[in-house]
Amino acid sequence: MAREPLAQILGAWGFYGRSFRVTRDTLVPRPDTETLVDLALARPFERLIDLGTGTGAIAVTLLAERGGATGVASDLSAAALAVAGENAAAHGVAGRVRLVEADWWGGVEGVFDLVVSNPPYVTEAEYATLAPDVTDWEPRGALTPGGDGLSAYRAILDGLAPRLAPGGRCLVEIGAGQGEAVAALFTAAGLDAVAVHPDINGKPRVVEGWMPKRNGAG
Repeated sequence: MAREPLAQILGAWGFYGRSFRVTRDTLVPRPDTETLVDLALARPFERLIDLGTGTGAIAVTLLAERGGATGVASDLSAAALAVAGENAAAHGVAGRVRLVEADWWGGVEGVFDLVVSNPPYVTEAEYATLAPDVTDWEPRGALTPGGDGLSAYRAILDGLAPRLAPGGRCLVEIGAGQGEAVAALFTAAGLDAVAVHPDINGKPRVVEGWMPKRNGAG
């Protein structure tokens, strides 16, 4: 009757065949995001970063599926990072992931061959139409950056060049109608082979781009 999501009542939710702890400080992992995981796993990677990790569902899943990989999971919320830490430990990857409290790239060190993110992308106007099951129970900052919903993508791409290795990939989840705009941002940031991928329902869900290899790198 309070419109509390079942995931919040149970305190956990399934994602990619695993159970993840959920609190009011995190988004509930959604099946749409499994598209991003599938795409990430389609190519080899050794070191990843998950920007705005929330429950850690993306980072933990990728590390659990790819045993030799290591990574960083960052979030602006210390409370969300605590949940991500619990999930990393529960799925046996705590020793291969470093949790960083950061506003996107702030305080992040290192170079990665895979950058992934499910950032806040709901526009200010769309947020006003969301059901109370979402707005009353999940953190606003993890859902919307306000305005046109694209500011998180701009922040990610602004700091991408020194952090994404030549030949590395960037994959981000997008909202309805954002494919063309986010793909244009990827291209403007200098990424190659930019593509918009659909989810299982055929809706544009993930934008992918590759960092060009340096001349002579093959």
